[in-house]
Formats: sequence, structure tokens, C-alpha cells
Amino acid sequence: MDSAPVALDSRAQEGQDYIAAMKLAGRYAYAGRDWVCERVVKILGASVLDSVHNHHNFAWRETHNGRGLWVVRKGATPAFPGQRAFVGGTMGETSVILEGIENNQAWLSLYSTIHGAGRVMGRMEATGKRDRNSGEWKREPKVTQEMMDAWVNEAKVELRGGGIDESPHCYKRLPDVLAEHSESVRVVHTLKPLGVAMAGKDVYDPFKD
Repeated sequence: MDSAPVALDSRAQEGQDYIAAMKLAGRYAYAGRDWVCERVVKILGASVLDSVHNHHNFAWRETHNGRGLWVVRKGATPAFPGQRAFVGGTMGETSVILEGIENNQAWLSLYSTIHGAGRVMGRMEATGKRDRNSGEWKREPKVTQEMMDAWVNEAKVELRGGGIDESPHCYKRLPDVLAEHSESVRVVHTLKPLGVAMAGKDVYDPFKD
């Protein structure tokens, strides 16, 4: 995980292998989301009316200004005119479905937009850090369980699992962020959460912990 950035030639075998693995991971992610949605629909006794899939942290081969480019959208998602995307808010706030619109800054953004509100504090900043030996705080937490619970309860959201590193306090406000992108996207639907299910704070995540 502590590797320096590496540039691969997409024409070389290593580059081709990376592209194939990335696309496989993308299909795996789609399948996982489809499975979850199907399970939720079955539990609710409902039916799927529509679905919106979109990648972020992915790379696409695209043509911009007559040039063939590999566009790597780290923390971003495509938003070509008419293309829809789901942008999640926090566990206690609305999310949106938006679509890209033609704009004068497309040459700069390469028809990209946000995939979320973005953080205002890192995970360790939120949770704090204790000394492994003494258990004393080396860095005091900026968010508490009581703060997160109060926000979620006020929003009338049923929360299962979730750690304070995912509390709404850790994120920017999505409407404010969307306002900064109003020239390149428009909101099609606003979605209010009723319940949120996440891994609990005691679940070990090797990619985070």
C-alpha cells in the first residue's frame, strides 16, 4: 500500500494486464451493487423502476479535442451531456442523481464531476489516535459517537453499523459542493435516506486499518 505512483505504457503487457484487471474489478463492483439492490428490493417486496451505475477511481480511453487520452478519474466520475450519475451524500443527508450538461469548462474537466461531497477531515482525525501501550490519547478525536447519533437521529435515519469516521461531521455539505458544479451538471432527482447499513466500527478493514 506504500508504493510510489507508477506510470504504465498501455501498449505494453503490464499496461494491458492492468487494464484487464481494472475492468474485471469494475464488473465485480457492478455485480455486487446489483446483488445488494436485488436483496433490498426482495426484502421490501418492491420492484426496481430504474438503476444508475457509475464508476469512480477508474480509467477510460476517450477522445478529447481530437486527441485519444487515458482519462483517470480519481475521486471523480464521468458526466458527459445526458449521462446520469449517482452522487451520495452522508448517512444523514440527501443524495442525488444528476446528469452532465454541455459547458464551457469541459476542456478542463474532461466531462467529469464529483462522486461525493468530499471530506473535511481524515478518518484518524475523526477517530483520534491512542498510544498502543498506554492507551492514552496521542490525538484527541474530533467526532464522538454521541455527535454522530444526534445527527442521524435528527435526520430520522435508521443506522446499522457505521463508525464515527463516516459521520456527517467528516464531510462537506453536498448542496454546497453541487452549487460549485452547477455549470456542468444538473440534479435530476434528490433522494432522502431512510436507513443506512455499514460495516460496524469493530469490523477490521485491511485497506483502511
